[in-house]
Amino acid sequence: MPDSKLSVAIVQQGVWDMPLESVPLAAGYLKASAMADETICAATEIEIHNFRGKVTHTEMAFKLFRQEIPDVIAFSVFGWNFSAFSALATVYKRLNPGGLVVFGGTHVSQQAVRVFRLCPDVDIVVNGEGEITFRELLRARTAGTWAESLPEIAGISWRGEDGSAVTNASRPPLDQLDVIPSPYLTGAIDMIDAAGHFRYDVALLETNRGCPYKCSFCYWGGAIGQRVRAFSRERLRAEIELFAKLGVHTIVACDANFGMLPIDMEFVQDLLEVKEAYGFPKAFETSWAKNKSALFYDIVRTMKDAGLKSSFTMALQSLDQEALRLMDRKNMKLNKWKDLAAWLQNEGLDCYAELIWGLPGETVDSFLRGYDELSEVVSRIAVYPLMLLPNTGFSKKKEELGIISIRGDSDDFEYVLAHRHLTFDENQQMLRFLFWARVIAENAVLRHIWAPLRHLAGITQSQVLNNICTWVEKSDDDAVLPLRDMARRAHGGGAPAYAAAIAYLFVDPDGTRALEKWWRAGLMPLIPATFRPLLDEVFRYDLLTRPVCPTNPSFVDTARGPDLPIVRLHGVDHYVRAGIDLDFDVPALLAELRAGREVSSVPKKTRIDLYYKTGALNAVLSTNHEEIMHYMGVVASQASPARDQEFQEGN
Repeated sequence: MPDSKLSVAIVQQGVWDMPLESVPLAAGYLKASAMADETICAATEIEIHNFRGKVTHTEMAFKLFRQEIPDVIAFSVFGWNFSAFSALATVYKRLNPGGLVVFGGTHVSQQAVRVFRLCPDVDIVVNGEGEITFRELLRARTAGTWAESLPEIAGISWRGEDGSAVTNASRPPLDQLDVIPSPYLTGAIDMIDAAGHFRYDVALLETNRGCPYKCSFCYWGGAIGQRVRAFSRERLRAEIELFAKLGVHTIVACDANFGMLPIDMEFVQDLLEVKEAYGFPKAFETSWAKNKSALFYDIVRTMKDAGLKSSFTMALQSLDQEALRLMDRKNMKLNKWKDLAAWLQNEGLDCYAELIWGLPGETVDSFLRGYDELSEVVSRIAVYPLMLLPNTGFSKKKEELGIISIRGDSDDFEYVLAHRHLTFDENQQMLRFLFWARVIAENAVLRHIWAPLRHLAGITQSQVLNNICTWVEKSDDDAVLPLRDMARRAHGGGAPAYAAAIAYLFVDPDGTRALEKWWRAGLMPLIPATFRPLLDEVFRYDLLTRPVCPTNPSFVDTARGPDLPIVRLHGVDHYVRAGIDLDFDVPALLAELRAGREVSSVPKKTRIDLYYKTGALNAVLSTNHEEIMHYMGVVASQASPARDQEFQEGN
């Protein structure tokens, strides 16, 4: 690099340790926006450093500072990397005292006083959307007018002469989002690896920014309570065509309420036209609009008819009216969300729900009642413990609500321990439940057994999860001990403890043995003898339909799959496990239950083939439950829809 050019590093780190990277979308926006300025483009070299989870501080330092110390280093900060980036900022300043450290992201936005106190080597905190602000910072740096320009740059906090935080005027949200150049179309983000393949787990994009709601637990992109602003249809179409040409299986829209605006149908229509032309993408994931309108149903039907897969979310967060009132939120009425779940399931579409544990106003009894009521219509329930995120309503009302919280051991999130409706002991009890709810139900380690257990044995989903919790804590079996340790570390260890348990149960043969031992010793005695053979076969079917992953516990050779033949269905490789003999026709039984009909406990021999999309390990290790569902074993009719089969045969 010529000496005259300013060296700029933009740093991201994800939370998960995955075989594939996650797209550095925030860094890409910053780079694309900066390089669109002719002066900056001529005067700087900007490099994105994208680190996976579990990369150590030392490893990142060597990568960032080994060859050349940047003149400017900008970090995209979240709760999981706040401590790491603070440490790196300190190292950077020792190596380059005259360098500039910039922190941005929702975790530090509007938090300059705290950031400057905890991270004395940070120079600038960006408040709100950062693309134009970052461009102006670099323009001032390249022009040599740094010090005098600081007070004039909107949307930043900086250190005054006395060390105190000086916060400039806010920068209004961008009205026209296309002023931010596409990080994909401009080449700001590297798209392919050394072998010429798409290098990321999924393709991330935004179709819009902003959220009209003001839920007290949320600070979505710093854009809550804002008018929704959209990227142009032409730009988005060009991006998804680029993804399709690279064979991207799944596109994820990082929107707060997809399916709320008419332009969302236009986006889906473009997705489907691109899929028709190139065969990709195969799946589309997003955060769906909280309240489902006729537009949502139209979008879902359109996607289903075209064979575009997705997971549909009911983001209810709580079923308790007092908790909903205190979080400043209203849900769909009871009959509406039940009808929605039934409609999605009858259409054969994947559906899951979201709840938050620990909300002010919620008790243990009300939460478990709501959980089981919800599980009657959707078994895959994502349950998250309440955290006080910066700038949210709950963080501002902490004293008023009597909230007692603590910072995480390995992150900067503030975890709720107790409040006026929740004691320490109750919270500890429920965190044990949450671990198993997230591992077993949310991530679909078991997914077929729930309805048969409820209908035939009268055992609710929460009872099953509490049963495995109690059994694991008492068992001294060697295969079970790792699970016990993971569960005990779950709250303090956060995401890594959940990820370790999910990987153990999906990938390690000992994890499978632990599940089988629990089933026989822990739950089977609770099942009426009449239904034991049938439910035992459903449990076996649950294990058979889990994603197929390499069984190497070290995950070193991720390319080495199991000894199963591979067939190509609608342009995607699938493992096939052929000639599976079942004592009961489990797929038909599950369909009968979904339709609300009675089922027979009389054995019925049947033989099936199961198909599994290859490449499941990345989804499993990232505990991405939406992605995991795309890798579940399915029968031939589900693996090869007519439209996709036609595409395969015609190409």
